[in-house]
Amino acid sequence: MANANLHPISGSARMPMHGARAIGAADPHERFEVTVVVRRPRSSVLEYLLAAQAATGKFLTRGEFAQAHGADPADLDAVADFARQHNLTVVERSAVRRAVTLSGTVASFNQAFNVDLQTYEHPDGTYRGRIGSIHLPESLKDRVEGVFGLDNRPQAKPHFRRSKADQHPLANQGLASFTPPQVAELYNYPCRFNGAGEAIALIELGGGFKPSDLGAYFKQLKITPAPKVSAVSVSHGQNAPTGDPNGADGEVMLDIEVAGSVAPAAHIVAYFAPNTDQGFLNAITTAIHDHVNKPSIISISWGGPESDWTAQALQQFDRAFQEAASLGITVTVAAGDNGSSDGVSDGANHVDFPASDPWVIACGGTRLVANGAAIAHESVWNDGTQGGATGGGVSVTFPRPAYQSKININGASGRGVPDVAGDADPESGYKVRVDGSESVFGGTSAVAPLWAGLIALINQAKGAPQGFINPKLYANPSALNEITKGNNGAFSATPGWNACTGLGSPDGNKLKNII
Repeated sequence: MANANLHPISGSARMPMHGARAIGAADPHERFEVTVVVRRPRSSVLEYLLAAQAATGKFLTRGEFAQAHGADPADLDAVADFARQHNLTVVERSAVRRAVTLSGTVASFNQAFNVDLQTYEHPDGTYRGRIGSIHLPESLKDRVEGVFGLDNRPQAKPHFRRSKADQHPLANQGLASFTPPQVAELYNYPCRFNGAGEAIALIELGGGFKPSDLGAYFKQLKITPAPKVSAVSVSHGQNAPTGDPNGADGEVMLDIEVAGSVAPAAHIVAYFAPNTDQGFLNAITTAIHDHVNKPSIISISWGGPESDWTAQALQQFDRAFQEAASLGITVTVAAGDNGSSDGVSDGANHVDFPASDPWVIACGGTRLVANGAAIAHESVWNDGTQGGATGGGVSVTFPRPAYQSKININGASGRGVPDVAGDADPESGYKVRVDGSESVFGGTSAVAPLWAGLIALINQAKGAPQGFINPKLYANPSALNEITKGNNGAFSATPGWNACTGLGSPDGNKLKNII
């Protein structure tokens, strides 16, 4: 299929999933959609903008960003022209998201991008995939930075774990588990605030919530009125509860119930998208540039090992998170539940993405033991290979950011993960309600919305979004509870930052004063 007039997109090469095998060509008549991402305008250098914001504390509005940093219309037009030439239909074009959505058949996309789409069989199900790079004609090679959706393999996994003592009712006080407000109290969250005026975006790649479950849960916690919860459909994703609390429903409900009960007056907005790199990216950029709901915090509890991502995906997610920072949006991300290997069986250490991106707050996990309303003991969450352990380590993709320049990252030069931590051990976990049943959940999936709720309280207290706070966290480590006991496999907790729990768990009132 080589063609001298075509150019491969840098970083677009794919290989089959581990354990997958091709079982035949994809149906040439199958229709689906692809997202084409074009370049930033040449005048758009967000790194300089962010440096200026750090000095002034002022962020762009979404309108200002769209006007100054949206895609060049000529680039979007070039993609539309390309689509017409290849029997593809333009479904949507967004200058602010720098994206054009194209619809067509397998046959048309094969021809347009010089790929050979195959059907792959995998223990987790079949998917449409490809080997090698995506190609562009001369007219697009300098305009397009990424093409997503040709391959629809599942890209990420939710990072929650259920307690071994399954299906316990909320009323059972014999458990060493907590309601989210009890965890917030232990972490000294500022109790005078409730998140009013803030919107928390939750990125969800499957499952759904039932309003009746949420109503019953918040009523039991005596939270009235219940938090406002909305669903936004992205790339045909839907709020679609499966009825299986062990599946994606568990993730969705955990996110909503933790964030909603910690910041009950905040607007909780769940962005539902397919579990593909295309759906994941589109959900994030849609939340960032949502001028209706206007989230000030984004919480992400899904991810996968850095080695599972294409370079084009890593680049576009990173750019999206930079855009979030320029708008004053704080992004919290679960660091993973499979210890220092991140579930990869090659014997090496791995970190989870998007937690490893330097523009997000990577959230690791602890085991929390209380004595009344005070913390009695807190250590690294590690229940072994079967029970799970907090992710953490050193990125092989992203270099060490400036805010980590003074910490020891095990002698490595990459970005250290995580930044912070919180209760994640399912045996000291969170009492939640999923699909009509009351259970105890943990995992770093709980820590991302826990921190998102705290940021909502702080934003309310300050009267403005605080945005990208990592430099302030690292400049004020005493505002966190240092964790010095335990390990996540290859890495052990030590005084100061460590690759298990980062700077530590939150002291909410101290953080309010330094952020």
